[in-house]
Amino acid sequence: MSWISERLEQFGQRLIAINESGEVTYADFLGKVAQWRAAVAQWDVVAGDRVGLVSHYHIDVVALLQALVEAGCIVIPLSEDDRSLFDERLVTVCATKLVTVPAAGEITPATTSCRDLSPGTLHGLLDPMVAAGRPGFVIFTSGSTGKGKAVLLDYERMTQKFRGKVRESFRTLLFLKLDHIGGLNTLFSVIFNGGTIVTCASRQAKEICACIDTYRVELLPTTPSFLTMLLMSGVQRQYDLSSLRVITYGTEAMPASTLASLHGALPGVVLKQTYGLSELGILATKSKDSASKWMKIGGDGFEVQVREGVLWIKSEQAMLGYLNAPSPFDADGWYNTGDRVEVDGDYVHILGRESEIINVAGEKVFPIEIESFLLTIDNVRDVLVRAKKSPVVGQMVWAEFLLDSAEDAAVFKKRVIEHCQRHLAPFKVPGFITIGNDDSLVGARFKKIRLDKPSAATTTHGA
Repeated sequence: MSWISERLEQFGQRLIAINESGEVTYADFLGKVAQWRAAVAQWDVVAGDRVGLVSHYHIDVVALLQALVEAGCIVIPLSEDDRSLFDERLVTVCATKLVTVPAAGEITPATTSCRDLSPGTLHGLLDPMVAAGRPGFVIFTSGSTGKGKAVLLDYERMTQKFRGKVRESFRTLLFLKLDHIGGLNTLFSVIFNGGTIVTCASRQAKEICACIDTYRVELLPTTPSFLTMLLMSGVQRQYDLSSLRVITYGTEAMPASTLASLHGALPGVVLKQTYGLSELGILATKSKDSASKWMKIGGDGFEVQVREGVLWIKSEQAMLGYLNAPSPFDADGWYNTGDRVEVDGDYVHILGRESEIINVAGEKVFPIEIESFLLTIDNVRDVLVRAKKSPVVGQMVWAEFLLDSAEDAAVFKKRVIEHCQRHLAPFKVPGFITIGNDDSLVGARFKKIRLDKPSAATTTHGA
């Protein structure tokens, strides 16, 4: 698409990237794209190839990505966090090549490897894209409540919304990864609007804050789970975060306690809730205010309905389909997001996924509501609420805690139960409490995983 090349050329000497390696202008970037274009040709990568890409964020990786798209490839971004799933995912997409970018050291065509793969029979959805040499992406859903699905995306559909007027750009820290729809959308939003990307080698709270301080980051797109961890750690007080203008958060529901604490800790920062799905793209949103979980959603190319309390969306940016599951769209192209919502005029408040609702003797419990309450208890660093099967009431509330400091398990349990009984309805009180021994309750995408599975906790209590 010529408009993209013209847009990138237009930004000339603006900075496209900055990190510990130095600064890169848009003109420099286009030179890098040309180098990678030559490498792609040398690797015998052609239009229609399905190319697995193992990499972390780096400006040279973005240039490689651009070269692959220009070559007409379908790219499958792969994260080292999911290495055990690589073979399965490459087979699902009938990948023809696997490109691996070094995790450390200099990133150049000479240090990057490309090997041929033996593809199987093409999925019917891939046939027309491959025949036409149309670029695209396959990203896999996180599978937070089941096996991840292979989402086939058309590159032109994904980028069409950026084709019009150049919008305000920010110096943006790329927190969400390339294998995430939010990560790709953030990348496109920055570079197609002349902004600057900032990359950080780690996604730990201390390193992220140091990066914001050092490179004067203006926009941080992240997850509620990361923001909860950030506030609980207190490391934001050790760095100068005054450059931050906007924090956007999405991918999961935001605990009310975290939002209130964040608003108090960073009063000058606009807090904006985002909404999107791999299957639909990222919708435009407008929060009532920085302290509110109510927002308007939609924008050009989207239609929104609420049916029996559940959000349905129709999108011009929608995926072409799943490569390992039936189509989820109805006959008119509407998609059931599975998100239960409340409505107030033009605003909606997302309560949580229907699949995550805990049914306690017929009473519905939303995990995020209980988590938000439990996070206010002393000595709680983080908590994950999910369902646990019960022979008596069908399901009970299971709360797994991470503590700031060691505490006698029986004393902690008694303290939590008494506090809950004073403030919560009986069916919302956790019936099963565990204290985790891991550093985190979130997956590689900094999103809570609510699978009903055996706990790795060190201490277990029934209420």
